[in-house]
Amino acid sequence: MNILDQIVKDKHKEVNLKKELIPIKAYEQLPYFEMKTTSLSKKLKASDTGIIAEFKRKSPSKSIINDTALVEDVAVGYENAGVCGMSILTDEIHFGGTMDDVIVAREHCSLPLLRKEFIIDEYQIIEAKAIGADAILLIASILNKAQIKQFSELAKSLKLDVLLEVHNEEELHKSMMPSLDMLGVNNRNLKTFEVSLETSKQLSQLIPNDFVKISESGISSIDAIKELQPYGYQGFLIGENFMKTDNPGQSAEKFIKDLTGF
Repeated sequence: MNILDQIVKDKHKEVNLKKELIPIKAYEQLPYFEMKTTSLSKKLKASDTGIIAEFKRKSPSKSIINDTALVEDVAVGYENAGVCGMSILTDEIHFGGTMDDVIVAREHCSLPLLRKEFIIDEYQIIEAKAIGADAILLIASILNKAQIKQFSELAKSLKLDVLLEVHNEEELHKSMMPSLDMLGVNNRNLKTFEVSLETSKQLSQLIPNDFVKISESGISSIDAIKELQPYGYQGFLIGENFMKTDNPGQSAEKFIKDLTGF
């Protein structure tokens, strides 16, 4: 069993347990459930940099990345740095994240927040809205076409933006539908964890301009962004590059200043 399969197996157990403990109605009564959301895709379209900065404590491929940074400090730092949005891992077993991280970030910044999670059930989309997220991630490799349609349409009904992540042409073709806002190309093979920007380049020409194109993983330099911008990418998800430093917010600020020249 590869890492992705293990994560999904664990996620099914986790969601089934949560559904027994917390009914959807409880989430629908939380204050953030009625809160107006901020569109990440619109913010990316209007940006010159397109940086989505991530909060991630650890990962299966890198183990501990940063287990001392406080999410509130990072959220404020990222907002001050001028990023377009903040991606927050909420998987606890494999990434050390929790839903509380989104809630705390929401309390401390006004950035669009992307709940980065392995979504396999509508329940998790209700959760995302209830904890103050503005956008969700769907991963094509773990969902079939009917699920992508079902989940993305539910998210849109809740005024959440939808980022659909693909790794290859086959996933892309089964995924394109009007209920998506952003198409993300993950340069990391989730089965081997190898990274190549060529994945983004190859798939870019197959993504219609109706979608905001986002490149994910392996974006650790200004050169990488400048290399991908001519391929139509308006968003760049950067995780470990900022989080592996002592001050992720300051690192993001320096990165954006170097990128823009200001």
